[in-house]
Amino acid sequence: MVRTLRFVLGDQLTRSLSALRDLDPARDVVLMVEVAAEATSVRHHKQKIAFIFSAMRHFAEALRAEGIAVDYVRLDDPANTQSFGGELSRAMARHSPDAVVTTEPGEWRVWQMMQDWRETLPVPLHIREDDRFLCSRAAFSQWAAGRKQYRMEFFYRVMRKTTGLLMAGDAPKGGQWNFDPENRKALPKGQDPPTRQRFTPDAITRDVITLVTARFADHFGDLEPFGWAVTREEALEALDHFIADCLPMFGDFQDAMKTGQDFLYHSVISPYLNAGLLTAWEVCVRAEAAYRANLAPLNAVEGFIRQIIGWREFVRGLYWHEMPEYAETNHLDAQRPLPWFYWSGETKMACLRECIRATREHAYAHHIQRLMVTGNFALLAGIAPREIEEWYLAVYADAYEWVELPNVHGMVMHADGGLLGSKPYAASGAYINRMSDYCAGCTYDPAVKLGPKACPFNYLYWHFLIENEGKLARNPRMAMPYRTLRAMEETRRHEIRAEAEAFLAALPTKATGPDKAVPEQNNSPLVRVGQFTPR
Repeated sequence: MVRTLRFVLGDQLTRSLSALRDLDPARDVVLMVEVAAEATSVRHHKQKIAFIFSAMRHFAEALRAEGIAVDYVRLDDPANTQSFGGELSRAMARHSPDAVVTTEPGEWRVWQMMQDWRETLPVPLHIREDDRFLCSRAAFSQWAAGRKQYRMEFFYRVMRKTTGLLMAGDAPKGGQWNFDPENRKALPKGQDPPTRQRFTPDAITRDVITLVTARFADHFGDLEPFGWAVTREEALEALDHFIADCLPMFGDFQDAMKTGQDFLYHSVISPYLNAGLLTAWEVCVRAEAAYRANLAPLNAVEGFIRQIIGWREFVRGLYWHEMPEYAETNHLDAQRPLPWFYWSGETKMACLRECIRATREHAYAHHIQRLMVTGNFALLAGIAPREIEEWYLAVYADAYEWVELPNVHGMVMHADGGLLGSKPYAASGAYINRMSDYCAGCTYDPAVKLGPKACPFNYLYWHFLIENEGKLARNPRMAMPYRTLRAMEETRRHEIRAEAEAFLAALPTKATGPDKAVPEQNNSPLVRVGQFTPR
């Protein structure tokens, strides 16, 4: 007789997971399932599906090596119902447990499923807190209570004090909380970042790649070469590589972009953190130890730790505090369909072409590529938040809705009206030219403001300000560009609007040829009240 069925999801691959504590190997069974409903909630990048399924299979094998019974349902099992609820019901029939234990999920959609299970299961369902995060949902809500706006910087300082990371008593190391002004350098010519560690697929991963090739051929992205870590041991190797070889230079060049250099000095561990192969605490402790041992400078270590205990914890807390209404806001009333080049990469704009190429090849792009290239274009072009949010959710290996939605909805699209960020992250071509070498290989010139050679970011930037003047002009952080806009002659405004609108009207939103087999989404997406789906 099985005492407890312990249901572990694909982003909960952590041995210390709350659902696995107090497990009795003699009487308990761990349930893990691969289901099509999750692989196609949006049409995820092939590498993302392969990464998650392979990591799940390896995690199951590690549990079995401990003598733990694992009931693992593969995607191609003929009896697979292809949904969490269906597979939980079948497992109940197989094992007749006294109770089901799971850890709270990362997404509102799955949380709603679990509330339904509580009503329908014949035995108690215990949903335990996900304490892999350093700030609980309750603690964030307590911090957020009464605030009209949420600012990561203030939350981050609380987290520094709570965790003690990079603290000297009650004061921050180095005398300041944030060293971001030191972390905005372009990569010098001739400087080549280290070759990144990639992992050769083993037999389990090869089986998964074969499965994904057969079942998800029409999904976006290249499946091979596949080089992601799929075990905790490999993820720890990737962390070691980052700490030793990349962290020392990470701070200086974390905002830089360079053609053909898809990883630079970034950690590239977010897929492992978000799937559970690494934990936030151990990653931060390792980075802090490098600083204390004089192996990495303070600006690099602080900038990295801020991404983990600052942004990562902040957006997760905001997500759970504001859902489900948060996803429905559209402050700037953006309605444009997603341009087709986000799937095909076929655009004359070199920066977009390069970032989408990296995304297609690796299921990865670093945060400035996401925010200031693909995200900046979506903001300036007025793309509907639902459409660009679904794209980000589909194409990146680290994308789960709890992290994707606040980053895109709030930070990229300003669709929440400033709840997350104090201003829209809008920029002209000058920013991309300053932080990258993309413009050197482009059809357009970032120094030209209007005309056929003008960088579209230039006139789209001013068009965005004109179109949203009523909603943004009173924002104190937008005062300078709006002073410039108010001084602009009406004929110039007219030229900007005409050129921007002609450019936007010409953007294809569907495939333009029979060989353009890039997925159209299934329109089940993103969080909707009562119907939700997974940055």
